[in-house]
Amino acid sequence: MKKILILSIIFLTGVTTYAQEFNKQLAEARTAYASGKLDDSRFAMQQMLYELDLITGKEILKLLPVKMEELNANTAKDNVSGASGFLGVVIHRDYGNETKNASLEIISNSPMISSINALLSLPLIGNSGDSKVVRIAGYKGLVQKVSGENDKTNYELQLPLNSALITLRAPGYTQEQVIKMANTLPMAQIAKLVQ
Repeated sequence: MKKILILSIIFLTGVTTYAQEFNKQLAEARTAYASGKLDDSRFAMQQMLYELDLITGKEILKLLPVKMEELNANTAKDNVSGASGFLGVVIHRDYGNETKNASLEIISNSPMISSINALLSLPLIGNSGDSKVVRIAGYKGLVQKVSGENDKTNYELQLPLNSALITLRAPGYTQEQVIKMANTLPMAQIAKLVQ
């Protein structure tokens, strides 16, 4: 029901090419079902959900900030891909250049959700020297220290959002800067789309 509602919203905003593919898959599923070909109907519905995931991913990209700290978005490298039924969709955006950069990934139906939620619920583990539980727009996330090139300290933020996992990597930035970058994300709007 939620995915149908999301599709309706997206369709109304003018994503007609994707909506046409979705409608084509829906028609195939209905035709196969009516003729008793349940396996073909199931396959068409899986393709339909895959198209829906791609539409949702492209809408999320439109919501992402065009700048984080001093880093501009590299929208030419934006990517939405995935395998519906296993991971859902992977939404990727890069910021900056070769010397200073950050990357953002949003993975729907991420298998890491339960692990991150477990860490967030254990205060002793979640607030150790290498990690810290933070709130970003009212959602709990985990900022972790990760080793980088030449033994530099880097930070990575992982934030579960419904069944999606948002990961922000910003090599060379401090923990506070990574948190500040994450606070530029429109979490409430993203949460509505990834429900």
